Amino acid sequence: MVPHIVVFSTIVLCAAPVAAQTAKPFDFSIKNIMRGPELYGRQPTDVRWSADSRWIYFTWLESGTDWRETPKQFRVRAVPGSKPERVSIQQIDSTGSRFARGQRSHNGRFTVVEFNGDLYINDLNTGTTRRLTQTTDAERSPQFSGDDRQIFFVRSGNVFSIDLSTGFLRQVTDIRQGPAPTDSAKAQGQRGRLEQQQRDLFESVRDRIRADSIARAERLLRDSLGLKPVYLQSGDQVSEFSVSPTGGSLLITTRTPASGNRTTDIPQYVTRSGYTEELHVRNKVGDAQQKGRIALISLPAATVTWLKPFAADTTSGFFDLLGWNDAGTLAAIYSLSGDNKTRFLQTVDRAGKLSTLESARDSAWIGGPCGECGGWYGRDRIWYVSEADGFAHLYSVDADGTGKQRLTTGKWEVRDVKLSADGRWFDLLTNQVSPFEQHLYRMPVAGGAVEKVTAKTGKHTAVISPDGQLVADVYSYVNRPPDLFLLRARAGAEMSQLTVSPSAEWLSFPWIVPELVMVPASDGAQVPAHIYKPSDMKAQPNGAAVIFVHGAGYLHNVGNFWSEYPREYMFNQLLASKGYVVLDLDYRGSDGYGRDWRTAIYRHMGGRDLQDQVDASRYLGANYRIDPEKIGIYGGSYGGFITLMALFTEPKHFGAGAALRSVTDWAHYNQGYTSDILNLPQNDTLAYRQSSPIYFAEGLEDPLLMAHGMVDTNVHFQDIVRLTQRFVELGKTRWELAVYPVEDHAFVRPSSWADEYRRIFELFERYLPNSTSTR
Repeated sequence: MVPHIVVFSTIVLCAAPVAAQTAKPFDFSIKNIMRGPELYGRQPTDVRWSADSRWIYFTWLESGTDWRETPKQFRVRAVPGSKPERVSIQQIDSTGSRFARGQRSHNGRFTVVEFNGDLYINDLNTGTTRRLTQTTDAERSPQFSGDDRQIFFVRSGNVFSIDLSTGFLRQVTDIRQGPAPTDSAKAQGQRGRLEQQQRDLFESVRDRIRADSIARAERLLRDSLGLKPVYLQSGDQVSEFSVSPTGGSLLITTRTPASGNRTTDIPQYVTRSGYTEELHVRNKVGDAQQKGRIALISLPAATVTWLKPFAADTTSGFFDLLGWNDAGTLAAIYSLSGDNKTRFLQTVDRAGKLSTLESARDSAWIGGPCGECGGWYGRDRIWYVSEADGFAHLYSVDADGTGKQRLTTGKWEVRDVKLSADGRWFDLLTNQVSPFEQHLYRMPVAGGAVEKVTAKTGKHTAVISPDGQLVADVYSYVNRPPDLFLLRARAGAEMSQLTVSPSAEWLSFPWIVPELVMVPASDGAQVPAHIYKPSDMKAQPNGAAVIFVHGAGYLHNVGNFWSEYPREYMFNQLLASKGYVVLDLDYRGSDGYGRDWRTAIYRHMGGRDLQDQVDASRYLGANYRIDPEKIGIYGGSYGGFITLMALFTEPKHFGAGAALRSVTDWAHYNQGYTSDILNLPQNDTLAYRQSSPIYFAEGLEDPLLMAHGMVDTNVHFQDIVRLTQRFVELGKTRWELAVYPVEDHAFVRPSSWADEYRRIFELFERYLPNSTSTR
């Protein structure tokens, strides 16, 4: 590879120079801050390196771009001081193969990629690209053979190979929808007697039968000389392939769509046609779900062995293929049981024999970061991530199950891990410093001392260049949104900023870094929280407080990084400027704190997670002398659900609440999220009843605002309508419902955001502040 020199200079994250260029003061109003990404910017996403390590490609929009614009493709030279440039559709079509993700050859010189349905090979030494296919059928999942002489890939549900020296194309498998055809069954009874009579009476019939028999024998002979077809079950669809490096074995996973299930129909009232139109979206938890199977196919004989990781039932699992060893003698897989409580790390040999290297069983559910991370390295050794000790850590083990080694340890998590291109290092993203930061580390594959590459406090989401020399880093701090930086892949390297995502208008305002505090919980735990105080905004206290509850449940929002809820980050500061003390907790169930924190809500959402909010109310009373009736609570999605549970079941600790796009009955939510935590509604009625606000609606005492998009395809509008009917039948009066006819779960239009948060602010202003407070 041609060497290139990169000169770095130290960056300073300072808004002052930009602020000096701003002619007018920042409009710190609800309407303005709810402009969203048009104001605070879009973070660079889908960061990829070009094959020659000279360019960084990413999806982004320049600062200040209108909110209606969709993200575009950009690129920037991997040189400090370079400016991003948009990549046109024509440029993407001609150069996209150079930055598409792909597999590296065993000799390290080439990568094979799929781009726009065709296959390309990039030469990392010369920087040149060779196109392998140009077809109307999409080719995908390319990989090198063990000797790097062939490329295996998938087209139309079957595996093909291309010889790189001759270009010879060969179909490797013939997988067909089942069931397999059979010869016509011999007629029985009256019809069978008539056919026998015809054969006995007529020579012409006997001649026809003889000719058909000869033709069938010839057809079978021809078929035996070609590919032997593999027939799946009726309805089965191949979802994933993994071909051995020798081409002699193939693993497939299949999905059988559920039958007899029912989807929810969501009406759209504001349409182009003027008629009500319906969206057909997901089904509900506990309804019939698709099933999966896994099979080993031996080639060229096409002998099929359906594997049984969960002995009793071969259709109840889900599988991740981790690939084959270099010799093509063993493949590694993750097998996850249908109830998500058991995960096996297993190998499969060419005879279809399964060997279990690790069994992970969780009385709640298997989860945590990097759950699908894993692969081969060295001589038949496998690396993987496991929560075996309560935190997600990196392990390795020999393919025969011996020599298991724990490579990382501590009360912190491995968030992501990649094996370096040369196979010498693991590149890890972890929160080893604290749950409130994420950094890039490098560690030898054999274990030992780790090298901390990134230094600046905050969150680093780093992608290392193909040559291993540079890092493209999407970095953020509490009061600075994510931007793209460049640094060398070595400890303490200086960072060079390549993008500026926030608008000059946003940068002109002195956004605060809220203090990070620990809220004592009633069970002895310390719950992390951000606190926004009136003094931070040079305001006088109004005697009231607000608790913000982040959504998603399993999400990390408290730390030294940009919030997952940027509008709320700004809104919380606006509340503080009006005299409110604001708390934002990483309550039980949140991401980033290990298995026990994650699963503390098992079978009771609205249990320990809600008690953390109650303890936050007590904390505000003890430390800021705020009457619980002067404490508001608000949040969206899971945060809306917690708000409802707070007002229905713990009203003495809160004075008002705003519940946005809220789950009101978990039996109406989806399968993947809900069944992990509450099992199935038909099997665990107690879990669903004690976790669903609709059963506690009679407990509403304090003012409640509900807001919901009518085209919400995640938490359906039906959810809030059912709760509304409960309020009507119960005779409740201290509630209101704001509906947004064109909005989905995550609002898009700034006018909708502004209207919703104006209502939240007015609710709190009406009921919470002390009338004697200095405003």
